[in-house]
Amino acid sequence: MTTRYAIVGTGARAQMFAQALTKHGELVALADVNPARIAAQQRRLQAAGAPPAVAYDAGDVPAMLAKERVDTLVVCSVDATHDEYIVAALDAGCAVVTEKPMTVDVPKCRRILEAVRRNDGKVGVAFNYRFHPVHEQVRTLLAEGAIGEVGSVHFEWLLDVRHGADYFRRWHRDRANSGGLLVHKATHHFDLVNWWLNSTPVRVTAEGRLFLYGENGARHGYARDYTRAHGASAAQGDPFALHLADNPNLAELYLDAESHDGYHRDLNVFAPGTDIEDDMAVLVRYASGATMSYHLTAYSPWEGYRIAFNGSRGRLELDIVESDHVAPGVAGAVKGHSAALHGVEAAAESGSVSLRLRRYWEPPVEVPVAAYDRQGHGGADVRMTGVLFGGDADPLHRSATALDGARSLLTGLAANASIASGRSVDVAELLDISEWE
Repeated sequence: MTTRYAIVGTGARAQMFAQALTKHGELVALADVNPARIAAQQRRLQAAGAPPAVAYDAGDVPAMLAKERVDTLVVCSVDATHDEYIVAALDAGCAVVTEKPMTVDVPKCRRILEAVRRNDGKVGVAFNYRFHPVHEQVRTLLAEGAIGEVGSVHFEWLLDVRHGADYFRRWHRDRANSGGLLVHKATHHFDLVNWWLNSTPVRVTAEGRLFLYGENGARHGYARDYTRAHGASAAQGDPFALHLADNPNLAELYLDAESHDGYHRDLNVFAPGTDIEDDMAVLVRYASGATMSYHLTAYSPWEGYRIAFNGSRGRLELDIVESDHVAPGVAGAVKGHSAALHGVEAAAESGSVSLRLRRYWEPPVEVPVAAYDRQGHGGADVRMTGVLFGGDADPLHRSATALDGARSLLTGLAANASIASGRSVDVAELLDISEWE
């Protein structure tokens, strides 16, 4: 029997899920606060030869679930609204696949876990980075004891000024919507470490600030006097500006949809009103005894990450360069790219992958890496949807549950609490995850 799916939230990220569901299952309904975005997704489905999906207002999701006999709801809405739709679906007897982060604060996280428990429900969190082939290799090497017991992890994630800036021109710049980058973005990274170590965070200390974006842009000489890029002469030639009209996909989803909800996708990244950080340092202790030092920078000249695991028998190092620089003009719409380069497209610039194993008393070994596709988060999106929707085998337990979503979320929330309070935070002070295991 074919599984019946619906999607709530039909912005850019929903496109990947909608495309996957033309191959796996049946996409029967779409819901959003903006009818123009639903119509855009419907046109894409029609072009792909898929059956039409019925349109609903996001406020009518409970009625949609019943009327369209939905089996699984896919949640791609603004992060702060995830809990509303997840709980409604669970209470209606549906399964859920939600974009990361699962939600943005402790009360909403608790609300989701309570709904899972009372309904014996199933929530899958779309942590696509678990499905990256090189990340799978790391998981296997650590599980096989390649470096013995892991004592510490060093993790640096760099967002370049194309990708990083994009979080500061849209709804993510408001902590109430996104939880900040330690929740919205770093939830991927914190989940990976939980998965790699097979452990959970117990204590977090963090520092963070808004260094480059927001009103600090004037101090660094970057700020220009406009509120949004569209129609602003001051935005012409600004390497930080996103010109929606130059990108057909973004124009259709956002510029052409503004009359319905007034949402502007192209704000000046240096405009007032940002209350999230762009530079964050985090120290985490895990139940296993291991520690992690983590740094997220959202204004780097290149994009990628460096991870090192120190163990009782050696060290494992992973270096991934997703783009070695940002080409001039690419922030707008050169060569079909946009400032919103989040893995669906591959960067035009050079990239590379290196995985090294350094055992005690042995020369370093360059580990051959698995096939690496720079499209779709290193090929992870296709692999993830094959497991979530297509029933593909999952021997590495890459599918993430609501508890996994909570564990990752709690690292970021504890880090936010530490930044706000200036002290270390025990994760159990926020939510004792053992109560739900």
